Order: sequence, then C-alpha cells, then structure tokens
Amino acid sequence: MNTVAEKKHRVIEPDSLIGKRIRKMDAPEKASGRTRYIHDINLSGQLHGKILRSARIHALIKSIDTSAARALPGVHVVITAADIPDQRPIGVAKDHFPLKVGRVRSQRDEIAAVAAESEEIAEAALKLIKVEYEDLPVIGDPEDAIKPGAVLIHPEPHGADGTHMHLKQGMSIAHKGKPDNIAMRFDYSHGDVVKGEAESDVVIEDTFKLHYVTHCCMGVSGMIAEFDASGNVLMYSNTQVPFLHKREFAEYLNIDPARIRIIQPPIGGGFGSKLDIYPFEVICLYLARAAKRPVKMLFTREEEFLASPTRQPVLLTLRSGCKKDGTLTFRQVHTLHDNGAYTSWGATTPFVMMQTFSSLYRVPHCDYHTAAVYTNNPYAGSFRGYGNLQATFAIEQHMDMLAQSIGMDPLEFRMKNAQDAGEVTGQGMSFKSCGFKDCIRTAAQRSDFSHKFGENQANQKAPGTVKRGIGMASMLHVGGGAKIYPSDGCGTILKMDDFANVTLITGASEIGQGSETVLSQLVCEELGLPISAVTVVNNDTAITPWDVGVHASRTTFIAGNSAIGAAKKAKAKILAVAAKKFEIAEDYLDLRGGFVIKADSGEAVIELSKLLRNLHFQDKAELVMTTFYYEPPSVHQDKGFKGDVSAAYAWGTQVVEVEVDTETGIVKLIKVTGAHDVGRVLNRLGIEGQIEGGVVMGQGYAFTEDLMIENGRMKNPNFRDYKLVTAPEIPEMDIAFIESMDGEGPQGAKGVGEAPAICMAAAAANAIANATGVRLFELPFTPEKVYRALHGKTPKLYWKPWKAE
Repeated sequence: MNTVAEKKHRVIEPDSLIGKRIRKMDAPEKASGRTRYIHDINLSGQLHGKILRSARIHALIKSIDTSAARALPGVHVVITAADIPDQRPIGVAKDHFPLKVGRVRSQRDEIAAVAAESEEIAEAALKLIKVEYEDLPVIGDPEDAIKPGAVLIHPEPHGADGTHMHLKQGMSIAHKGKPDNIAMRFDYSHGDVVKGEAESDVVIEDTFKLHYVTHCCMGVSGMIAEFDASGNVLMYSNTQVPFLHKREFAEYLNIDPARIRIIQPPIGGGFGSKLDIYPFEVICLYLARAAKRPVKMLFTREEEFLASPTRQPVLLTLRSGCKKDGTLTFRQVHTLHDNGAYTSWGATTPFVMMQTFSSLYRVPHCDYHTAAVYTNNPYAGSFRGYGNLQATFAIEQHMDMLAQSIGMDPLEFRMKNAQDAGEVTGQGMSFKSCGFKDCIRTAAQRSDFSHKFGENQANQKAPGTVKRGIGMASMLHVGGGAKIYPSDGCGTILKMDDFANVTLITGASEIGQGSETVLSQLVCEELGLPISAVTVVNNDTAITPWDVGVHASRTTFIAGNSAIGAAKKAKAKILAVAAKKFEIAEDYLDLRGGFVIKADSGEAVIELSKLLRNLHFQDKAELVMTTFYYEPPSVHQDKGFKGDVSAAYAWGTQVVEVEVDTETGIVKLIKVTGAHDVGRVLNRLGIEGQIEGGVVMGQGYAFTEDLMIENGRMKNPNFRDYKLVTAPEIPEMDIAFIESMDGEGPQGAKGVGEAPAICMAAAAANAIANATGVRLFELPFTPEKVYRALHGKTPKLYWKPWKAE
C-alpha cells in the first residue's frame, strides 16, 4: 500500500500515444457483431420504399400507369414525377430530377417509387406499373458523343411538369439544355509547352484508356426518412457530408435547414461514393412526406451496382519531353471523360488530375485540356484518389519510357526531377514539407529495385515462359484537405466530467477510416489521459459542430487540428486553476498520466479528476467545456486553377513485383514495397490498415475489376461476375513511413487515406514492361489483354484532339 508520502511525491514518467499501434475504438462492437448498421434500424410504423428503374437506356416516356400498383393491398404511396410538382434538380450540375420527367437517359433512371408495408409488397407493386416508351438512339461511347451530328443527351429544357420547349412561367428547370454533349470543360496551363518541346531531346506521346470500376462497399446504400408532426425531418443516412446535405435537402423540400436532422449509422464503406445527393435519397423523403410515416429504403446488391456512382472512364493522350541529361521539359495532356447521363462529382476530377500533371516532379511547362461528355452510360462520382489513379497511370509510365529513351536508370531519372521541401510548383502548390525523394529512395532500397530491374531486363529473352518484373511509381495528392468549398474547416466541442472522462463532440464523420481513434489520441496527448477516457460523438447533426465532410484525405489533418485546439483550451483552463490553487506558475505545470504534474520533475501535484471535482463544486463553480474551429491556411485556386489549394501534400512511392506467364497472359502480383510521406505516424496500426487496404483497392483497379458497360447497359452487376481481389491474391507487403513532420499538421501528420491506391496500376504497368519489354496502355491487365499485347494483337490506342472538342 502506498504511504501518504509516496503519493505526495509520486513521479509520473513521460509517455506518449503518438506512433503506437492502437486498436480502433469501434473494433470490439464490429468484431462481435453488435454494431447496428442502417439495415438493423427500424422505426415504429415504418414502411418500405422501392424504386422502379427504366426498362430502356434512352427513350421518351410516353405514359405511366400506376393504377394497379396503387390498388395492391399493403401499398400506401405510389409516386411518379407527375405527383411531385415541387421537384428540384439535383446533382453537381443540377441536370436531372430525382423522378425523371419526360425522358430517360440511362439504365438506372428512376421512373416511379412505392412505399408499402413490406419489401415484398413494394416489389410486387413495381411489377404492376406499366410504362410506355419511345426509344431514342443510344450513345455508349464518349468519342461518338462529341462527333458532329451526335444525338444530344440533354437537347432541350425540361421542367417539373414534363413540358419541354415551352415551359410554364416559374416552372423548375432541371437543365437548360445543351447544344452539344459537353458537360464540363477544364483548361490549365503554365509555362510555354511549345518552348518546352523545342528544348526537348526526346518527345514521346501515347494514349491511355482507363475503365469503369465501382466502389463495392460491403454496406449497400440506404436511408430512413421520417417527418414529425411539425414537419421536421429526421434522416438516418450513410452520407459522408451530413452538413452539406442538410442544406441541400432543405432546398429540395423547401424548408429551413434547421428543421433537418441527420443521424449517421455506422457506415459499411464509403470511399467517396456517398458525397453527392442521389435520387433515391430525395425519393425516400418524398415517400415519407406523402405517407406521413417513416420510410426505409435499402438497395439490393444488384441495385448497388446499377445505381451507385462509378470511377470515371478516361481516354487520355499524354505528350512528354525531356533533355538528354534527364531534365523534364514539358507535358501536354488531353483527356476525354465519360460523364454518363448526368453530372456527379466524376466530372470534376480534372481538378485533381491537373495537379498531378502539373506538379508530380518538376514540370516547367504544362498544358492540360479536358472535356467530360454526356453519354447514356452510368454517371461517375467521386472515388478514392479522385482521378489521380488515372493521371498517375499515364505519368509514371512516361517517366519509365523517357528514362529508357535517354538511357538513364528510371530511379536516377525520378530522383533528378523530384522536388524538395520549400519548392512551389507552376500551379502554385507550396511544398512546406516534402519527403518525396526519401519515399523514392526508401522504396527502392527496401525492394532492391535497381538490381532486380537490371536482372529482369536481361532475362526478357532468356528461355522460360514465366518472367519476373519490377516497377516503380510515385504519387502526389492533397494531404491537408482541399479548399473546394468556402470553408474547409471542422468544429470540435470538448467537455470533461468530474472523473476526467472526456466527451469529444466532433463534426468529423467516421466512415470506417478510424478517425475517432486518431482524434482521441490527439486529445489524450494534450490532456495526459489514457485513450479509454474518451468517448467520441460524431454522428448527429443536432449535436455535433459543423464540418465540410469526409473527402480529400482531410479528416486527420483538419479534424485533428480542431480537436487539438479544443484540448489545448481545456488544458489551459485546468492549469490556470491548478496554478492558483497550489500557487505554482502555469508554465511550471503540465498534464500527464491523469495528474497535474510539475513539468520539470514529473512530480504529481494533484489527481486531475480530483481537481475537476474541486472546480465543479466550489462556490463559483465552472465546467471544463471548450470549443474550437480550425480552418486550414489553404486558398481557393484562381480562375486559371492556380493556388495553394491544400495545407499540406502527401507523397508516396510503391514498387510492385510481378510474375508474367507469357503463354497465358496471367500476371501474378508477388510483392509491394511502399514508402509514404505521412508527416508523422499517429496510429501505426491504423495507418498500416489504410495502406494495406489502399494497395488492395489499387490491385483490383489494375488487374481484376472491370464494370462492363455495353451501349449503356451494365453486364455484370454482381460479385459473381465483377472480380474483386480476394485473400489468396493479396501480395506480400513491406511498407515504410517517411516522417517529414509537417509544420501545420496535427503532431506533424498529413492525410494518407487515398494515397496507397493511386500508383498501384502505374507501378504494375512498369513491372510488366520490365518483365516482358511490352507496354500496356489499357486497364485492367486481364490475361486476355496481356496475352494479346505480348503477341502483338493489340492495336495502338490513339486519340489526339489538339483543338478543344
């Protein structure tokens, strides 16, 4: 038993949570099956909603007969566009209604919706709805969409009542119509590419074709909507941007955003798929409003494939140059994006792609033009990496090809052109911390890259059908948020109880990435508490402060700084009280191990919980409750897309090793060696999981995943025919972390959530070329594609619209 003297002079030894392997706080609930996803939530009086989707790819809607569905026992509500006169357009470009008016443009288009006593009754009702169509020509190829005389996907204004050219005065317009099929354009340049090309000793040009893939979240999309007696709205939603959605849903319902409350159940995967407003969410609200009862809507797995956003297919022509000494001179890029029938976030991915084209390595001259074009295909959304997988696939293959053209080692070529801390790119991105060269050097050393590269190259013509290859690729991505909206900030409310337990109320959403664990670590590091002392509240807009949402690898950086700010304010308040009580200067006190201590010796002054009770129960009682809002120092880009858009930038290099069977075209991924500049490792277990998951996602993009769309129709909307990577195919991984200690980052950290998926396909392409001497410019690397390329059966891709489309 400790004596009074021992307690009085107890020394609390220094300790830190930073860099340790800490289990996710929600792991026990998830591992035990106790987590309640949206599937497990049911409200009293709840109805079930279902959506009737188009039976055509592109057609006029001549008539809809819902009479039989309305008469089916157990059906409470049947709605079409004609029943919702206050429909408002949705999507990034506001180019369609939730329930389609007059025309369908894709397989996933929503014609009608039903709310019934059970899912089975709702499904039966959908089958009773009769729709008459008049077919229109289908455009399934973005190249066809921009040809002169192409059928227009959005040829005329269309209003909420189904009228077209002659809209009623004041009628909502979903889209003003387009004289062509161009949904969005992006044009960027710095320097002078003509001058850059003139200075080049080597110029190469290639066209790359990137394909459709989809997110494949284990938890399918779903929502529950309920209106109370006063017309206030409660939504259980899997959105990644709850506060942005509050505002948008308020517009669609024509009510004050303050009357909308969004609760986020645990989310079974996001990866960017839940950033936009989608038709099913608004339709669920319409059904609940009409039924005056809660309505729950869940996708089937097939519907998740059909109606969720995709990664955007891209046709990309890259022209690059360098000098004999290995100095990069210019890049000229044209891309054509398949926008699909409507505009979601996929059309804006050039915003990120141009950062890679302009600033991955030193590029003195850059010119980039793109068009996202309407087709009758599924529309593309945001997806982990946000266009960067596509851009990096082309850039990093050209890095290898340029090096080969001048006879330089690809590692040496990269090191010569890689940036250092303190540099500012032609696009205006300021690299205050930069571990780029360390990433390249570390990944190369740990994989024995140079030795294996030369050995594999020498063995290309040797006997034997199985060839080994090694390939390298690097990436650049935002690591400190991105100033896309007026604010990129996050709010925190922190309160402490009488027993030194912390409730951390954060605007940052948890979508499986482990944010609540990292935020708890950062708070505990400031307050000298064990992580078990923290409870995180992050799922209810009625309680949590504002945050712009989960995207752009921003949560650890932005929400982390916000949480630290609130904790510092709480710490200052606590130390001020202790200083006064014990007549010790605040500067000589600190918090450690659940105690107020003397900073120089670690000697315990008072147990923190006891001090808090004294504070709460004194004559002039106070609570330790603080708030903090962090806004990063990033800036909005100007009209030419120039500016320091992120508070920090993440770097990474991954080396891929493969075996290629030249008789079958089968490529086996053997090993991935990676090095990532993460600023500082906060939770080693969590960051390892992020890297490993990203590697596997990038592996799927490179080798197996292919969402097959043929003339607008999806051919493989199921896990049987859509090939995800499974456990036996996952390679050995050796991952290192470069700690560049970013000055603005929380404890020096940067975001890393998207990084590991970005350069896998590019590194794999370089590895296949190292093994066989043959380059592949089209994904995925299926056995058939590889076999055809190895045997000269693949025609060279070529697309070069040097004039804007």
